[in-house]
Amino acid sequence: MKYKNLFIDLDDTLWDTYHNNKECLEELYIDYQFNRHYKSFEAFFEIYMPHNLDLWAKYRRNEINKQTLILERFRYVTRPLGIEDPATVLKINQDFLQRTTTKTRLVPGAIEILEYLRPTYRLFILSNRFREVQSKKLENSGLSSYFERMILSEDAGIQKPHKEIFDFALKNTNSRRRETLMIGDSWEADIVGAHDSKIDQLWLNPEELSPQEFTPTYTVHSLVEIKNIL
Repeated sequence: MKYKNLFIDLDDTLWDTYHNNKECLEELYIDYQFNRHYKSFEAFFEIYMPHNLDLWAKYRRNEINKQTLILERFRYVTRPLGIEDPATVLKINQDFLQRTTTKTRLVPGAIEILEYLRPTYRLFILSNRFREVQSKKLENSGLSSYFERMILSEDAGIQKPHKEIFDFALKNTNSRRRETLMIGDSWEADIVGAHDSKIDQLWLNPEELSPQEFTPTYTVHSLVEIKNIL
């Protein structure tokens, strides 16, 4: 058996971040009456989402810190409503994060593939997201029992795709590089990061995007296809 250890991303690899977060955002849109400015939730979402993704990309590159990310992603869309003081914006962000921990929608095939992998491999979550919500998301969605440990960027002090977080994960899980496989949906964070760290990669690529710079070790379009590889 080539691999013994699997590092698995959580958001949009197992836990359906896009749909869970969109549901939470629609709740905020209603509860905070964002329709005072935005003509529809979709109009609000089309502004929020690209801005949020851009901030996450900057966070991964260490161009901004966590506090800037969580403040500016909502202040950008609440400013037209006259809401821009940090305390109020951060309260909205905290409300959003709390709501996300209650959502349990998973990527199709998540439980099936974890049941398949658990008897054979050591499983670890490797995530860039925030400590205050990841454990609750894992627990409430029924995923926590499958994993020995969760390694977060806040533990390592640096985010994927930087090599240091993969080195940190290897050391703190007592895993050898050649016996480890990274599974994730993010080309930049998971696949490029693992490749640059000399760790084999399995890219969950449901949109069938074209790889850049190099060909990953493996590519699948759904989680259940992993059974054909491992």
